[in-house]
Amino acid sequence: MIQEPRLWSDGVWTAKVIKDMDDDGWAVSMTLVGQAEPALVGPWTMGRDKKNPKPLSTPAFQTLVKTAHEVLRRHEQQRDAQLHQSVNLNLPEGRLTVRLDITPDEFEPYAELSAWNALDEELARVKVRPDFRLNSRSATAWVEGGFGKVR
Repeated sequence: MIQEPRLWSDGVWTAKVIKDMDDDGWAVSMTLVGQAEPALVGPWTMGRDKKNPKPLSTPAFQTLVKTAHEVLRRHEQQRDAQLHQSVNLNLPEGRLTVRLDITPDEFEPYAELSAWNALDEELARVKVRPDFRLNSRSATAWVEGGFGKVR
């Protein structure tokens, strides 16, 4: 555990108070141990002398950890939403959910389109391009086309 005025670490997160190159102020970066880039960079408060930064403290560090963790969580949620999409269709035969699951492989990315009934039973699954656009129109066309191969 490190607790210096401009550097704190709890073994999981590291907070560094740094000079803000864009102006005369200070910034704080929060980096998850093992990561090259900070998860959060934000402005930091000036000290009483209006030249140097306010030293880090336990409450400030705890707030920064909570904020940085929340930023990472939101990024994960956004990525998950991009990789796993779904559209609900109300058809004469009943309600269907069409899902698009993207696998972002570095060498051969792909996606799978699947259809599920109201009982959450899989009705069909096909491989599609990872840039397939799932929306009501494309889902309906796939279902009405008999769940065939998508071009």
